[in-house]
Amino acid sequence: MSGTLAFQVSYRKADDGAPDAPKAKGKEEEAMTVILVLVTFLVFVVLDWVLHRAEAKSPVREAVPENTGEIVDGFLVPAEYRYHAGHGWVDRERPNRMRVGIDEFAAMLAGAVDGIELPKPGQWIRQGQRVFSFLRGGERAEMVSPIEGEVVEVNQEVLRNPELLREDPYGKGWLLAVHVPDEEGTLRNLLPINLVADWMRENVERFYQLQPQLAGATAADGGRPTGDLWKDRTAEEWKQTVSKFFLTA
Repeated sequence: MSGTLAFQVSYRKADDGAPDAPKAKGKEEEAMTVILVLVTFLVFVVLDWVLHRAEAKSPVREAVPENTGEIVDGFLVPAEYRYHAGHGWVDRERPNRMRVGIDEFAAMLAGAVDGIELPKPGQWIRQGQRVFSFLRGGERAEMVSPIEGEVVEVNQEVLRNPELLREDPYGKGWLLAVHVPDEEGTLRNLLPINLVADWMRENVERFYQLQPQLAGATAADGGRPTGDLWKDRTAEEWKQTVSKFFLTA
């Protein structure tokens, strides 16, 4: 009798515990699912942090790509840049950061300048505002900014050696690096890409009309600019002509 009772009690205990097994298993699976979701989310967060950290630390491109643009009436117009009507160029280095310089035509117009004055880092410059100054023989010719934003870097090399403007206007002769919050608005006000060649051609023709005696100075090496166009001209004449093309006359 006692054996039978013991068996019944044992049987009931085993029977009572049986329904709890699927519940426990379900809870374990639910917990594992939550853990997997959390781990996956954590992995994505870490990857996003690493990628953004690498992008933030990536250095600004120092080596400008090889110029592959068209030669327009003797002047190089690289296709990878955007241009302002005042002869400044813009190169987008990374999101919201652009490098600024002057095109080869402007560098030829400026010639062998005595010095260059540029805004300082931290200064806000406006598109179309006079921000660059070129000094020659006691005269000053100003140039407008092709973009709007905060100056974050100034090319100290070109300040020390203004000749870099003529030697390599699209490379070592760059002027500023600028943080540009409104890229879309800034780029909208630059010359349309399909009109750049015609615009440059018209400017070269207008220059020769104003200074026909200087046309021969660009005829060497297949029409490429050479030498200092203004070495036999007055500084006042230089300023008057240059300012017309820099839109500051």
